Amino acid sequence: MMRIDLNSDIGESFGRYQIDDEGIMPHISSANIACGFHAGDPFTMYETVKLAKKYNISIGAHPSFPDLLGFGRREMNFTEDEVYKLVLYQIGALYSVCKAHKMDLHHVKPHGALYNMAAKNSKLALAITKAIKTFDSSLILYGLSNSKLIEAAIEMNIPYASEVFADRTYQEDGLLVDRSLPLSVHRSTKEAVEQAIQIITTNTVTTISGKIITLNADTICLHSDSVIGAELAAELRKSFHQHQIAVKTVGE
Repeated sequence: MMRIDLNSDIGESFGRYQIDDEGIMPHISSANIACGFHAGDPFTMYETVKLAKKYNISIGAHPSFPDLLGFGRREMNFTEDEVYKLVLYQIGALYSVCKAHKMDLHHVKPHGALYNMAAKNSKLALAITKAIKTFDSSLILYGLSNSKLIEAAIEMNIPYASEVFADRTYQEDGLLVDRSLPLSVHRSTKEAVEQAIQIITTNTVTTISGKIITLNADTICLHSDSVIGAELAAELRKSFHQHQIAVKTVGE
């Protein structure tokens, strides 16, 4: 039987801006919880870890650039040393909440612009992996499949999971289509599910130009802030069952 980890970027409420994570949590196996820099706050982090514990879901830190106004999706100019410290700080913040709930921290997945920049910038990728290794060398890096993040994890000798996306579209070089461009996000649940099944069953994806490229897939992501987030989570699980794809946390 094929298997995949189904993860979601989650816990991204803050202040009066609220996202209902309860609709997604029962369907996923891993939660990437915002650490307060692009979204989330101490109260949201606490409640999201509590919710993950309720559903027995693996917990990951979801660090980003300090960009609350831009939801962490704007490129920012930080040195490698600064990125190392930013990531280290955010991992520690979520770890403290996990400890309070007697839950383990399982993985780290960078968010937004930090993730996308590190996917093609070796120095940033190494700064992120260095922070992870310094904090706990057993933490798994969730990084874009076939990217510099995966190369950095191999170089730093830390565990990693190649991540693919159900609700985002791809360029021919394997990078995600920039969100500022048209058709960068699947708005149709059907299209997102079809893409997910193609990736998992064939290790390929059809790019926005129509070209088919190869992808390794250990974990697949859906976004909680998407308009189809909760519906997509349920439909993915239904389709995985139909295709005999087991949903298991990385390393389980």
